Amino acid sequence: MVAVQWYPGHMEKARRDMQDALKQVDMVIEIRDARIPNASRNPMLDKMIGDKPRLIVLSKSDLADDAASEAWVKALSKEGQKAVYGDLVGQKRNRQMIINECLELTKKKRDRMIARGIRPRAMRAMACGIPNVGKSTLINLIASRTRAKTADKPGVTRSLSWIHASDQLDILDTPGVLWPKFDDERTGVLLAALGSINEDILNTTEIAVYVIKDIQELYPGLLEAVFEAPEGTDEYAMLEQIARQRHLVKAGDEPDIERAADVFLHELRKAKYGKLTLEMPE
Repeated sequence: MVAVQWYPGHMEKARRDMQDALKQVDMVIEIRDARIPNASRNPMLDKMIGDKPRLIVLSKSDLADDAASEAWVKALSKEGQKAVYGDLVGQKRNRQMIINECLELTKKKRDRMIARGIRPRAMRAMACGIPNVGKSTLINLIASRTRAKTADKPGVTRSLSWIHASDQLDILDTPGVLWPKFDDERTGVLLAALGSINEDILNTTEIAVYVIKDIQELYPGLLEAVFEAPEGTDEYAMLEQIARQRHLVKAGDEPDIERAADVFLHELRKAKYGKLTLEMPE
């Protein structure tokens, strides 16, 4: 197993800013990657959020296994968590779904205001998640226009900013934040594989090998079909086969494993091998 850790200084500052801002919000929208709903869960949030209502949005579900996303929503609901999933790119119906879920989760607070003769103000939700999880895409969907910068790399959003979602809901956009030490090495590998960790610090070959083995176990025969590899090809030989099939060779016609790993991870993130989920609920 390859050890992966990444917690730059700006994340600690963002965590402190989020901690302070939580006092101003009525609920939290936690965005997780539908392909790795457990690995993309930040355990620090549980302590930070406390008893505030929380909506879990499984983002990038257009890249994930639909049946697995359904199973995750059911599993999270059994834990008492409200969870939804849906394409966050240009889907107006999903915009309204998320707004409605937020208003439902804050209904008790609005009802208490009305009972006290107070005109309810717009509810305030904090949107948070790990780097490159699709948080800015969600913000832009809810705002119905481009308000937050998006990119297929971590660390684009660096500051907190308020977004007006509707007359009844305002959302606080926050930077993507990891936690100082991953509970297990598998979490770090999955986050690295799907682009939530700075690639400059990674051994992409080791990460690709690990994920190839995962996919072979979860989706038997898939990679063998894609890369025209014999049945039973192990993860190391599969990486060599990718290099050969994509004509990635070094001097002496030797397979360029490093370039093959980079190509594999890039295509995996773009769902070039189909809609895959790398974690299943227990």
